[in-house]
Amino acid sequence: MANKWGIPVDVEIFVKDRDKNCVYCRVEFLESYDSRKSKPSWEHIVNDVRVNGKDNIALCCISCNASKGAKLIEDWLQSEYCKRKKITIDNVATVVKEAIVNPPEIKNN
Repeated sequence: MANKWGIPVDVEIFVKDRDKNCVYCRVEFLESYDSRKSKPSWEHIVNDVRVNGKDNIALCCISCNASKGAKLIEDWLQSEYCKRKKITIDNVATVVKEAIVNPPEIKNN
């Protein structure tokens, strides 16, 4: 079973429990989404919709998701957006660091 984005339900539950802040800029997600900045959105760290494991699915704020788009994570971290927001490999969430070091792949069942 998967959600409307193709993310398996068990992964969705795990990620929602793990990611209470944007995995990139670390802004806290709030219960009431008064601004786009505090609203979580689904993120594929490695931009491949077929890679839907908990090592590639994360929650990030809408601003970071819109900025990253389809860019490779390594390229995006060098962008003006990341420089302005002081987002670096050193201060992103552990799941992002691990995805950079050991990129998630499609798992054959």
